[in-house]
Amino acid sequence: MPSPFAVKDDSEFPAPGAVYNWRIYALALSAAMGSAMFGYDSAFIGGAITLPSFVARFELGDSSSESSAALSTNIVSIFQAGCFFGAIFISYLVERFGRKFPLMACGIIYNVGAIVQVASTGSLGMIYAGRALTGLAVGASTLVVPQYISECSPPAIRGRLVGIIEIDLSFSQIVGFWVNYGVNQNISGSSDAQWRLPFALQLAPGTLLVAFMLLQPESPRWLIKTGKIDNAIEGLCKIRHLPPDDDYISWEVGAVKEQLNHESELGANRTFRGKLKEMLQRGNRKRIILGMALMLLQNLSGINALNYYSPSIFKSIGFSGTSVGLLATGVFGIVKALATLLYMCFGIDKLGRRRSLLIGSAGGLVAMFYLGGYSKVSGSFSHTVAQDAGAYIAIVMVYIFSVFYAMSWNAIPWVFCSEVFPTGIRSVCLVFTTCTQWLAQFIIVYSTPYMMTNITYGTFLFFGASLVVGMLLVFLFVPETKGLSLEDMDVLFNVRGLAAAQRKKADDIITSQRAAENLVDVKDAEGFKTDNI
Repeated sequence: MPSPFAVKDDSEFPAPGAVYNWRIYALALSAAMGSAMFGYDSAFIGGAITLPSFVARFELGDSSSESSAALSTNIVSIFQAGCFFGAIFISYLVERFGRKFPLMACGIIYNVGAIVQVASTGSLGMIYAGRALTGLAVGASTLVVPQYISECSPPAIRGRLVGIIEIDLSFSQIVGFWVNYGVNQNISGSSDAQWRLPFALQLAPGTLLVAFMLLQPESPRWLIKTGKIDNAIEGLCKIRHLPPDDDYISWEVGAVKEQLNHESELGANRTFRGKLKEMLQRGNRKRIILGMALMLLQNLSGINALNYYSPSIFKSIGFSGTSVGLLATGVFGIVKALATLLYMCFGIDKLGRRRSLLIGSAGGLVAMFYLGGYSKVSGSFSHTVAQDAGAYIAIVMVYIFSVFYAMSWNAIPWVFCSEVFPTGIRSVCLVFTTCTQWLAQFIIVYSTPYMMTNITYGTFLFFGASLVVGMLLVFLFVPETKGLSLEDMDVLFNVRGLAAAQRKKADDIITSQRAAENLVDVKDAEGFKTDNI
């Protein structure tokens, strides 16, 4: 009976069907609980700080709109700052101790931060301290999770497996959005339980991350890099469901060794300064610039403004009231999660990275420009407008944006950065791309309330214009990476020319290399046979 997980494998060394088994999906789901920490946090915090009980407990009722914007900005952006530094601090640990145990440590630190927040009895200082700790954990996990999954994945489904990060994130966002709506509807605004429950539920993804990762192996590529070949083979056999002497296991271990030897010759085993020097070589330099650019443009698309401040954004297009804002936000979360699930299951490894980004950018910019135009014409930022056809189309455009975002900028930047860098300097490169992600998030999250106050409808036009820039960048410079092994990315990014032609040239080079290697193997086998006659 064929495996329900079987896929068409067009990579240069097709994997046996047994490789596409439930174990590799369980591994990805386990590690992706790190993204669930981020997803829940990004969804619940914007609504939780507007709950009547939170406003009353922290004595925020008399704050001016400007002071309120400053408070929400501080609560959200302290988390972003923690994420930025968490990505830096974890980079040493993943090189020294591997991927598995530092990832488990992220879950523990996240839980400590959640407990500090829940324990607050009216002190914003404790909220800020807890937010900083949860930020450190989330920022660190966003560096480790895609790296770990990518290093464990077969090439043909690597995009799908890394995309599970976004599936976990999106569905945990649904929980965050609807928890706020539920407590607002069912728990009295005079009870601290109304705001403490959403804060306490942060403990769920952190605990699940620690528990699930206990059952998973260490990254085979890290084990090979540190000389623990037997442990690497044992881990690969477990997740590939193959015996140690299988040709695919031998090929995979050999390919990693070959790349590591090549990188060693280039100085990858030197000091941090030596790795930076290798990172800035021609083929690697292009990868790091593209990775950082994609992370920046992901945030400039406007998605994190919607994630963190969606109740305020729905109010700006004519839908007011705490319950109405939270309800519309909850529907937004469901639409985004379902679109992400469908795309990750059926689209990412068929459409590929490049085409997905182009299609998603085109759809997203139309939605953003409509929102900007509607807000300008209706004056929805300055007064309450009628919920007419234009307003309902604006709501639909928010959901349309979430669908196009889900199939493009939602996961592709993370997938791209997890798969394109050489093993020897992958952690160093990911520090730069992940820190770019969090710095960009910090800027957008900090700026959005002020943008909505001062440039109003121009906020949407700014995000739409950023999508135009992203579309041009992808069309000109981002090559297709689906189906390539991690070790063959060197070939792709050392090919000169614009992105549209890079992949075909790289495939021709890889095919020629494989043919030459096979010819050598045949000659060696014939020579061995002759010697024994």
